[in-house]
Amino acid sequence: MSRVINFSPGPATLPLSVLEEVRDELLDYRGSGISMLEHSHRGKEYTAVHEQTSALLRELLAVPESHDILFMQGGASGQFGFVPMNFLQGKTADYVDTGAWSKKAFAAAKYYGTPRWAGHGKEGELYVRVPRELELSEEAQYVHITSNATITGVQFHEFPQTTAPLVADMSSDILWRPIDVSRFGLIYAGAQKNLGPAGVTVVIVRKDWMEQGAKDIPDFFRYAFIASKGSTHNTPPTFPIYVVGKVLAWVKANGGAAGMEKRNRQKAATLYGLIDSNPDFFRCPVEKGSRSQMNVVFRLPNEELEAKLIEAAAAEGMVNIKGHRSVGGIRVSLYNAIEPAHVDRLVALMRDFAAQHG
Repeated sequence: MSRVINFSPGPATLPLSVLEEVRDELLDYRGSGISMLEHSHRGKEYTAVHEQTSALLRELLAVPESHDILFMQGGASGQFGFVPMNFLQGKTADYVDTGAWSKKAFAAAKYYGTPRWAGHGKEGELYVRVPRELELSEEAQYVHITSNATITGVQFHEFPQTTAPLVADMSSDILWRPIDVSRFGLIYAGAQKNLGPAGVTVVIVRKDWMEQGAKDIPDFFRYAFIASKGSTHNTPPTFPIYVVGKVLAWVKANGGAAGMEKRNRQKAATLYGLIDSNPDFFRCPVEKGSRSQMNVVFRLPNEELEAKLIEAAAAEGMVNIKGHRSVGGIRVSLYNAIEPAHVDRLVALMRDFAAQHG
């Protein structure tokens, strides 16, 4: 077996020890005689996994009892529709523009009301920061942010103060550090970047607000109904939830949310340090106060050199550093499972590359 270092923006790398555990249990889950892929979502084996995964997430994020944890399907893109379907109800909501994903969420909200932009961090066509100030509406039913923009490399390090419930798409930075969940009306996150494999979406929603959601939509789309059924109103994505549970156990064993923050800040500081120390060769367009700790984006002097760096990294067993097709450049994703040694290895290559081609 020869594994490479996978800097993919998602589906992203998983801890090796988790993959090994899954491999060892794949054919026979803990003496049950069948795989977790085959277990009934009503059976005792899966029910225990479901409850343990939910409890671990509550523990690691310090989710208060005022909030429910749901396991859903459809990814963050599904939540772009679920949120306004439940809470917009023909009215207005404030959306914060940090790039493509916030634009898609905004577009989905138009089907259910009149969303408005409350701020952006653009200079020309580039997103260079989170908005310095927001223009919030008193009529807004909620305020929606994308906490970390994977494409533009812009991240909220301080969350806005809002009167209306704060909704956050945290798909690409959930559990990268401790947060105060009580400040949010709803958090949603596709698992495939920081929590586990693709196929399950975590939703953390404030119970009292959830109960105020629309009643004139099918039960399947109502957060309150899904919560009342413990996320087993239909067959949930059982195997992804099982893997998420193992990833969460790995997070706990490695210091929890605080431990993740320490290692993630170390990794980001190492990579940004090299970029900033070579400003004539590497250029990050994002202001330092808004730089993502999860997705580091930067450019080289020209696209030819960018292609050569991607090729050189692949030759050394480091893959998926090409920037998103809409913006180009280089993007290195530093999610929880990426080891500091992986970043050290990439930085050493980049340093040599700059010396050779600068």
